[in-house]
Amino acid sequence: MHKIIDLFFKLLEFLVVVCLVAMVVMVFGNVVLRYGFNSGIDISDEMSRYCFIWLTYIGAMVAMREKGHLGVDSLVRHLSLRGKQLCFFLSEFLMLGCNLLFLLGTWKMHELQVSNVSPVVGISMIWVYGIGYVVSVVMSIINVSMLYKLLNGQLTEDDLVAVIESEDTVNLSTESPQGQRP
Repeated sequence: MHKIIDLFFKLLEFLVVVCLVAMVVMVFGNVVLRYGFNSGIDISDEMSRYCFIWLTYIGAMVAMREKGHLGVDSLVRHLSLRGKQLCFFLSEFLMLGCNLLFLLGTWKMHELQVSNVSPVVGISMIWVYGIGYVVSVVMSIINVSMLYKLLNGQLTEDDLVAVIESEDTVNLSTESPQGQRP
């Protein structure tokens, strides 16, 4: 099962790269065509915008799995084990609620987006905004998985602080007061 999950997230990372490359090629190509040849590709503006939407949401899923989202841990680090568990539970539970609201909103907008057609490309807008289904379901599964691990005692105290330190923070904490390394 872990292999399937890892392959799924590798596919998502590949899609992020594909979206980014497509955006660069379309925008740069359009700039060159406009300035060099007084021409342009009509669909490049719209398609690069759609790639950016997908890139953002797919990147959010990958970042959530890798615990790469921003967070503030200054209070949580000073709590007891029970306090950290409570904060972790509340955090995951509230994120799960937000993801379910996102799923519900996407569902309610589905009919409108299916009949709404993009002005230049002519595709149904559900192909653009339907990513809400994928994102909300994947992130909800991650939330439920983390809640399951918490309730079964599979998380260590370090796992309960969901913020990963940056290199800058680590470097600062290893320096002596005079700014020199020990």
